[in-house]
Amino acid sequence: MGTGPDPANAAAVSNHRRRRFDVRVVPHRRRSPLRLQDWRMRTKLATVLVIPSLAFLVVAGVQTQALVGRASTLGDFAAQVAVGREITALVHRIQQERDRTAGELAVLRASGDTEAALAALRSYHDATDESSRALARAAEPLADADAAWRATYSVAAQAYQQIVYIRTVISTVVLNSETILGTYHRAVDSLLNLLAEPSPGPERPELSDAVLRYVQFARAKELSSRIRGELYAAARAGRYEGDDPAQLADLRARQLTTLGAFRVAATNAQVRGYDAISLAPAFLAATRLEERTLPQGSAGPQVLPAPQWWAASEERHELLRGFETQVHAASVAQAEDASDTQLRRTLLVVGVILVVLLVALLISVLVGRSMARSMRLLRSQALRIAQIELPEALDRLRTVTGGVPTIDVAPAVVRSLDEVGELAEAFVAVHRSAVSVAVEQATMRRNVNAMFVNLARRSQVLVERQLELLDDLEREEGDPDQLENLFKLDHLAARMRRNDESLLVLAGSESTRRWNRPVGLGAVLLAASAEIEQYQRIRHESVADLHIVGHAVGELVHLLAELLENATAFSRPDTTVSVTAQGDGAGAVVDIVDQGIGMSPAALAAANGVLAEPPAADVATVERMGLFVVSHLAARLGVQVRLHGGPGGLVARLRLPDTMLAPAPPPERDAPVAARRLTTVTAAPAELPVAGRRPGGTVPRQEHPVPVRAEDVLAPAPTPGGGWWSREGPGPSALSAGAGAPAPPAVPVTGGTSERGLPLRVPMAQLSAVTQPARPDQPPMRHEPDPEAVGGMLSRLYSGVRRAEAEETTEIPMPPGAWAKGDERSWR
Repeated sequence: MGTGPDPANAAAVSNHRRRRFDVRVVPHRRRSPLRLQDWRMRTKLATVLVIPSLAFLVVAGVQTQALVGRASTLGDFAAQVAVGREITALVHRIQQERDRTAGELAVLRASGDTEAALAALRSYHDATDESSRALARAAEPLADADAAWRATYSVAAQAYQQIVYIRTVISTVVLNSETILGTYHRAVDSLLNLLAEPSPGPERPELSDAVLRYVQFARAKELSSRIRGELYAAARAGRYEGDDPAQLADLRARQLTTLGAFRVAATNAQVRGYDAISLAPAFLAATRLEERTLPQGSAGPQVLPAPQWWAASEERHELLRGFETQVHAASVAQAEDASDTQLRRTLLVVGVILVVLLVALLISVLVGRSMARSMRLLRSQALRIAQIELPEALDRLRTVTGGVPTIDVAPAVVRSLDEVGELAEAFVAVHRSAVSVAVEQATMRRNVNAMFVNLARRSQVLVERQLELLDDLEREEGDPDQLENLFKLDHLAARMRRNDESLLVLAGSESTRRWNRPVGLGAVLLAASAEIEQYQRIRHESVADLHIVGHAVGELVHLLAELLENATAFSRPDTTVSVTAQGDGAGAVVDIVDQGIGMSPAALAAANGVLAEPPAADVATVERMGLFVVSHLAARLGVQVRLHGGPGGLVARLRLPDTMLAPAPPPERDAPVAARRLTTVTAAPAELPVAGRRPGGTVPRQEHPVPVRAEDVLAPAPTPGGGWWSREGPGPSALSAGAGAPAPPAVPVTGGTSERGLPLRVPMAQLSAVTQPARPDQPPMRHEPDPEAVGGMLSRLYSGVRRAEAEETTEIPMPPGAWAKGDERSWR
């Protein structure tokens, strides 16, 4: 039984195969980032998701910016309107101080008592300064307000500083009343302009109307205050100045106009509110007093009593202040409500935008991840099939020796019903088709191998029968020339048998020649030399005393014979081929050195690649049968074969593992039959006893020399259970022992008859006789044939051969050069 490859060697081959398929897919051209079709799928998906998202963000950002700007505008508007409380309070205090100052200036002009006048105004000064500080504190958060409001506020602040300056120079500098009161008028006008500065924009007219309402009422209140001041100054002076009546008429007219504008802009509730305070007793009392100052016909305006007028007008002024506060508070509430509403709307819109964006991004990411995952799984499965599963399946089917195994094709990893899922199913279908084709090819290859095995077995049987016939003829031939020709035929038959064994090796079958005892390495080398044509050129320089396990002897002889045949075929006939064998720590090393034409580095690398990893049989196998046979036998035995360039030719180095070595067997009692035959045919000690060599001297007719073949070199003594040619176990010596040997059938064995009445042949039923050894130890007794009859038989044989060659043949044609010298092609 043949040995399989070494486990370490098999693991190395497996690792080599894994490394060979563990590669990345390299694009056929350089990827360009500017070409859209060269982008990675992840980049394309990200682009598809990012561009709409950015467009949405831009649109949403513009909308949000508008909403935020509107909310910010309304917020600033509400804050500016809210500051109106402090502005109106300061205006009210300035009005009180101004009106009181107008009366005290009249007294100051008449009496010159500055201290008394300043003492009467000091409380008003303090109240006005307090209101001014309150306005400054309220206006501080509005430092980032719009420029128009800040500019107006600066003007009002400067105007108030003029009031502060006027207070200090009233007692030291002689100023007229118009200059002093004009300072107060400018400060009040600047504050009223600041009060009217807030603007919500053209899209909110209702808020503009709210500002207009309290501004108009503040201006009407200012005109009422100025009328009060003019009347109080006349009351303290006891007379009217020259232009006072005209000025009072103008102020009253402007007041009526402003009140009319207010009533137009005010709401119904505010109009009713103003009507209600105008009917108040204090308001009516002040109004009656003021009516007394109106011109009566040709009489001038009446001068009112100062204390009574001041008290009545102060109460009316406070009523107006209270109503002003209500109108302003309503405007502030409306502005703040609008600002809060706009802020809530802005936050709502921004929130909706963010939620929509997040949902869109989430859905996009999920869809993108699904597509990217499907593409990634499909790519992984495609690479795994292309680089691992399909090559491994092909390797399994390529190296199958028995029945064709079942190759399971994994289902598609993408189970979706979209285009990616359909592509995955299509790829699996392609994979399944490729495996089906490979299975069909493996089945066909198996059938072809079975045909090769059958033909090789039949050819072996015929060659064995031919060798048996040649043995009989050689024993009975006395003519040296004819005996030499018979030796050549014997040698050719032995080489034909090796070709049959080569077919069995390529077909994956095991050798039929067995050896169940350890054999010396020297004998194995001699047996390999006996299998080639130019055996005379083989020189065994030094051979270590090592022994080979019996089950590996036959295949090792075949491997060495192929290497020796190649060495002699591609070297000059006048050179020799040296063989050396020596042991090392890990086994044995055999070197076969020739002096031939050698090989180029490329051809040497290709041959070593074939020797390292046996390929499947193909057309190249027929052309280079020796190389493929050596590769398969080396892989089967675990032998490492490498070719190296020598000094004048080629060196074939075999490294035998230690598992092939065995201890020497015990010596046999009887000398082997081969030893007796070797003694008969050995002509010179330096030459090899090989079949086909003409023996020296005259050969007696009763002691004919027998051609020496490989089995003669390795044949042991005729002991039971030993032998070279064995199909079932016992060797030919055991079969030739006599008892129990199967005899050929006396009549042909048939399997019945056909429909036409012809006998049906039973395959190989007649081959029991050929299981006997090719060279029996005792030649059978036979009668000498008549030479003339033999000549007639050969003549008829040759004529039949010529007729068969002239007829058309239906055999399988072989490529030119397939049958080269020695019926085989080498690798050089």
